[in-house]
Amino acid sequence: MNTLSRLVYVALILAVESMLPPGEAFAQGRFDNVEIVAHHVAGSFYYLAGQGGNIGVSVGEDGIVMIDDQFAPLTDKIVAAIRGISDAEIRFLINTHVHGDHTGGNENIGRMGVLILARDEVRVRLEAQSPKDALPVLTYSDAITLHLNGSEVHAAPLPPGHTDGDSYIHFRDEDVIHVGDVFRTVAFPVIDRNNGGTLPGTIDALAILAGLGGPNTKYVPGHGEVSTRADVIEFRDMVMTVAKRVASLVDDGASYEQVVSASPTREFEAKWGDPGRFLTAVYAELAGMD
Repeated sequence: MNTLSRLVYVALILAVESMLPPGEAFAQGRFDNVEIVAHHVAGSFYYLAGQGGNIGVSVGEDGIVMIDDQFAPLTDKIVAAIRGISDAEIRFLINTHVHGDHTGGNENIGRMGVLILARDEVRVRLEAQSPKDALPVLTYSDAITLHLNGSEVHAAPLPPGHTDGDSYIHFRDEDVIHVGDVFRTVAFPVIDRNNGGTLPGTIDALAILAGLGGPNTKYVPGHGEVSTRADVIEFRDMVMTVAKRVASLVDDGASYEQVVSASPTREFEAKWGDPGRFLTAVYAELAGMD
């Protein structure tokens, strides 16, 4: 397969993935044995792991704030897991970005009367594929603050990195930041160019996230385990190193196959796995391909 064919093939895969209906990304049977497990992070903040992105849960007597909601068939299990933490009303759901493994439960949660918040870009993209109940009813383009349970919750936009609608959610009193899929501990970055993601935006977003935290700040990634500021910096530095190497190869006229053969991710693969999707996006962007 030549360079163009390979890139077209990968682009088609990404396009199909990005267009999957949020609540139907997998067949129902894929969720039958999924267990939703709650993990305490700090103070009144927890995250739920299951199938899809990590769900943030902030609890208190004024109500509950959710961050993302995985897939629609898991909603009952997710709500049951939340009820194992608190019986308070679920008042707000904040979407960190548009992907179905983070917004698939929106319709179910919205029908419960929960107020859904997200960036303007997330609503625009969801409108093309989701029913009304799944759409954010409050959108923002600048940082917003929720005052709940005696603390401040900041939701703020990030540069177009993973997608063009990424947000971080900062629970300042708990010193916890839910960062969505801009940062992950289980894989290389996913730069979804079909949904507005970019390489420079990924680097800038990671720098912003690192700048928000201190030595004790806990970062909840979209996928993976709770991390530290040092972990975010390490991830950003890895992206910058790979980008610099690929840029140099592209400047020398290297094809995609030649970039892969040069192994620009070689020392990082033991930690972050298969770099194929990441390298494809980096090469396509640096080579000026649409």
